[in-house]
Amino acid sequence: MPIVNRIADFSADMTEWRRHLHTIPELGFDCPKTAAFIAERLREFGVDAVHEGIAQTGIVALIEGSEPGPTIGLRADFDALPIHEETEVDYASTHPGKMHACGHDGHTTMLLGAARYLAETRRFAGRVALIFQPAEESGGGADVMVQEGILDRFDISEVYALHNAPGFEPGGFYTTPGPLMAAVDTFHIDIQGVGGHGAMPHETCDPVIAACGIAQAIQTIVSRNHYALDDLVVSVTQIHTGTVDNVIPDTAYLNGTVRTFDPRVQQMVQERMTAIVAGHAASYGVTAELRYDIGYPATINDSDKAGFAADIAREISGENRVVADAGREMGAEDFAYMLLKRPGAYLFLGQGDTAGLHHPKYNFNDEVAPVGASFFARLVERAQPLVMAEGA
Repeated sequence: MPIVNRIADFSADMTEWRRHLHTIPELGFDCPKTAAFIAERLREFGVDAVHEGIAQTGIVALIEGSEPGPTIGLRADFDALPIHEETEVDYASTHPGKMHACGHDGHTTMLLGAARYLAETRRFAGRVALIFQPAEESGGGADVMVQEGILDRFDISEVYALHNAPGFEPGGFYTTPGPLMAAVDTFHIDIQGVGGHGAMPHETCDPVIAACGIAQAIQTIVSRNHYALDDLVVSVTQIHTGTVDNVIPDTAYLNGTVRTFDPRVQQMVQERMTAIVAGHAASYGVTAELRYDIGYPATINDSDKAGFAADIAREISGENRVVADAGREMGAEDFAYMLLKRPGAYLFLGQGDTAGLHHPKYNFNDEVAPVGASFFARLVERAQPLVMAEGA
């Protein structure tokens, strides 16, 4: 892999940073140890400014280039997941019930590597804004940082981000122009019935049967209410009810996720789910309340920026190791909020044959960190090149 030589020189340092971050996973917006470590490294690198306390523990660091020009934004998320780690590595989580099971420790390390290189060399025009973000997994930290004004405050004109990809060749990249990842909504259904003895169901209004009926009927939204070529996922992921074999309970609860790309499809799902819940409640003689929470929007790459980023990826990893039209997928990502406000692109970086994301045995592949750092560095240098003086 033709990674940047200077970044290769300190790749061992990057591994050390990443493994330290892996030991101190923190959740949501409450990431003080992680943020302190990032800020300390940035100041060691000699960046021009470190703005802390954005979205509670988020950071924006600025590096000035060697000539005037616009500001390009590079983003890394740094929150972890509420999962008990099972990797058995000697740098495993020291925070019980929390781990970096999505590789955000690697994302942060790659951006720190790019920061060190860019602060040393400054072979670009304008300015780079390094965005270190909490609460990607839950809470929409990207949205909060946008709402707190980072794009306007730091005059960021375009934004880019990477995510690690288990199962894809290590050091390879993939992305796609336009829609890349889905919008994600969450639904909650609370059913109130009348419980009683399991041997006397005629004296009850059974919420268990109502829950089963609603769960099955919801699936017809995909099979019967939308055009088959429109991407849509509706999944019931939780049903909670009952305590013992001979008691019909009073209540039941259903929960699940909806993934869409088209706002019209999203609206249709919400309307049909409302009708299904109300209709089944009436037919089973129970009451049911639907709470439908709109979540992250679809992640939509700017077509030109995605093409440009793919060209940079080819420069780093080679023509045959970059897929620029990989198609879209049903996962979600709060970087979508930044892409709603600024043109940019989101790419995936292959990790090789590892456990999957959000798995208790997942561990970021340190060998690809210099690849990601080199991508970020070259992206800045190519997007905002220096204008050499005539005759130089």
